Amino acid sequence: MTAEAHPVSDLPDPRSLGFTVVAEDDLPTELTDLVDQVRTLIDTVAHTEAGSADLAAARELVAEAVKRIDGDRRPIGALVHRSEFEGPVGFGTLTNVVEGPTNPAAPPLRMERAEEGLRAEVTLSGVYQGPPGLVHGGWIAAMLDQALGSASAAAGMPGLTANLDVNYRNPTPLNVPLEITARVTGTERRKVFVAAEIRHNGEITAEGTAVMVQVALPG
Repeated sequence: MTAEAHPVSDLPDPRSLGFTVVAEDDLPTELTDLVDQVRTLIDTVAHTEAGSADLAAARELVAEAVKRIDGDRRPIGALVHRSEFEGPVGFGTLTNVVEGPTNPAAPPLRMERAEEGLRAEVTLSGVYQGPPGLVHGGWIAAMLDQALGSASAAAGMPGLTANLDVNYRNPTPLNVPLEITARVTGTERRKVFVAAEIRHNGEITAEGTAVMVQVALPG
């Protein structure tokens, strides 16, 4: 198997395919700050032992906030473009549940280019808990899937997951820095083979491999 990237210049701009695209740099600071605050709110609500009166007051405040900003909405499938990724490989869904910059349900995960593939650091709160004090296995799989797909796209070969294998090597703890790495390991026609790991203190807690099938884009 070879690991040669598809020429980025051959990939069409999503705008030409009818997608709504927002430049990440154009997202209002007020919106990204709100996303961070709502993420904190989710964690606080999940763990609070506040009394009934405070809970009722908080509920009213949240309801008022929803009324204040509920209006025109971007279409489902809107994309965000990250300028540090050259050309069409810098696009992702704006509300991606693992890495979307406007989705408060997404952990504060951001994949960046590394010497080999991509790398990210993330700390997960108790919102992502499965067993006591540990990250839910489904979220581990989701983060690996995101990293694997991102690595394929960043190499100029965007595609969809055809197969995902996850091995849970050690428990993955909450509230500590985790490192995620991913890279392309080979290609075969439209198939892209990718591998990723999650580490805590340098020790692998989970690893995944996937087969991505490159999207057949209009010529």
